[in-house]
Amino acid sequence: MSGCSSRMAGFGHAVPARRVDNAEIETRLGLETGWIERRTGIRARHWAEDGETLSGLAAEAGRIALDDAAIAQTEIALTLLATSTPDHLMPPSAPLLAHRLGLERSGAIDLAGACSGFLYALTLADGFVRAHGRAVLVVAANILSRRINPAERASAVLFADAAGAVVLAPSTNGRSGLLAADLASDGSGYGLINIPAGGSNRPFSPELRPEDFLMTMQDGREVFSRAVALMTETSKRALEQAGIAASDVDQFVPHQANARIFDAVSGNLGIAPEKTIRTIERFGNSSAATIPLSLSIANAERRFAEGEALLLTAAGAGLMGGAAVCRM
Repeated sequence: MSGCSSRMAGFGHAVPARRVDNAEIETRLGLETGWIERRTGIRARHWAEDGETLSGLAAEAGRIALDDAAIAQTEIALTLLATSTPDHLMPPSAPLLAHRLGLERSGAIDLAGACSGFLYALTLADGFVRAHGRAVLVVAANILSRRINPAERASAVLFADAAGAVVLAPSTNGRSGLLAADLASDGSGYGLINIPAGGSNRPFSPELRPEDFLMTMQDGREVFSRAVALMTETSKRALEQAGIAASDVDQFVPHQANARIFDAVSGNLGIAPEKTIRTIERFGNSSAATIPLSLSIANAERRFAEGEALLLTAAGAGLMGGAAVCRM
């Protein structure tokens, strides 16, 4: 549709009721009090209880976003679910999510983009809205607590369960929506964060150990340095494409992987610390869900003003990541 852009019209988020404070994990791993917060910025996270499902958590966030956007269910033409922990390996969870939300006229597909999944989904959704002039629901959700190896410190202290959702709607205001995006991948770091077994390369078999089906992080320092570099460089390129100086960014919304990572990125970019939206302290690292969760929480506290410039950036397993500049 000529002249059609997109706008973020509604936000939602959901977390399981069970809150897990650092003390519980530090005691189990034999860590001194305060170790986790000093190294990650995390104080607590939420983990799903038995019986809670990924599609259920995603639907809760999606429903809130749809209500916030005040948009009819029939207006949603596409549902994108960014997740690394679908209900099943097959079929995808997105059709079930759309069904739970009553989106009977919506296409639906899962996107497996690890921690940068929401950024990729948002970019694809923006293209769909611009091309077809119809709204898209983007949900990012994970139940990572069921993929944590409790004996591996690197991942056990970080990961959490959450869902975040955004409704992207058509707009005739050409100055709003996604102004620029820069996406990147580096397959040389493919094995740095992975689940070794369960795919077609190492399918399920009785000979495999249970821990082979849990998440592992091979080299935390290498992940840190690569993530900082990827998020910094893609952010610089996205800002340049958008014609916006880093100092003119109103809200910096990074993936909440580790506070030291996004503090390093904001420092590299010259963005004032007070402009960073921080949710890692209360909600930990829920992979792709952290950015839409952060957007929803920030918007609930103070609704985004028209014209505000947001910089979103993420990096994660693959390695893959990127940055996007949006104007409200």
